[in-house]
Amino acid sequence: MEYLLSMADAKEEIQEILDIALKLKSGEIKEKPLKDKFLGMIFEKSSTRTRVSFEVGMHQLGGTPLYLSSNDLQIGRGEPISDTARVLSRFLDCIMIRAKSHETVAELIKHADIPIINGLTDKEHPCQTFADLLTIKEYFGDFNRKFVFIGDGNNVCNSLLLGAAYTGMNMTVACPMGYEPDEEIFALAQEEAKQTGSDINIEHDVHKAVENADILYTDVWVSMGDEEEAEERQRVFNEYQINSQLLSEANDDAIVMHCLPAIRGQEITGDVMTSSQSAIWDQAENRLHAQKAILYMMLKE
Repeated sequence: MEYLLSMADAKEEIQEILDIALKLKSGEIKEKPLKDKFLGMIFEKSSTRTRVSFEVGMHQLGGTPLYLSSNDLQIGRGEPISDTARVLSRFLDCIMIRAKSHETVAELIKHADIPIINGLTDKEHPCQTFADLLTIKEYFGDFNRKFVFIGDGNNVCNSLLLGAAYTGMNMTVACPMGYEPDEEIFALAQEEAKQTGSDINIEHDVHKAVENADILYTDVWVSMGDEEEAEERQRVFNEYQINSQLLSEANDDAIVMHCLPAIRGQEITGDVMTSSQSAIWDQAENRLHAQKAILYMMLKE
């Protein structure tokens, strides 16, 4: 895997990355293979889990992370991302970028001579999906499950669709009309699902969607960049909240997931977040182990 723009780029490596993550987490892999390796971390958006997981993970693997705010780089003053790519390729061994636009990361990949990792764009969030798949594997041991994403068909949802299709997991997106996931990604996920035997679909009735569900997953209703739509989104998504009533309509041993940050009382209630069925905190921790596995695979010589 030369770069990670989309989950589609990791199609053949998903199981291997998850296996490495489990070995890193358990301590079975103790080596620090990234000594003298440097990771540049470019941020156009704020971050908690992405920044900390990559920064700590790179340290734990023996390498050095460098935090690079776009406001401090020359791209903040208009330098083309292509020029930034050419220059940083001569200093660094890898770049992780959290960008406003998916096209920015694609352009960085086009002109860089080192591996590039998509730490989030408006279209996908593959690093989050690896942590999510790792969490599901830990809880259930396999992907023969029904996964329901509830809310906005956003970047997180898009990457999860591909992750579900590649691993053979059934996935239903429960969303209001007009807030469906990316059409191209959804079509690709359905096509891939034919090969793995999974069922990928969209359901607008959230109560119907959660029937026999093993995993309920949600994200904020108002993503970064959608703040002007906040009032309208809160109205539209009102019925798509994960609360104790909706959770009771899923399987008895169903788990709840959220990529965080969460707005308690909107997309999810506080009691569900801290309940015995919540996998949210394990999921958050697994950002570290999943990111370490990606770095390990890309940079280990």
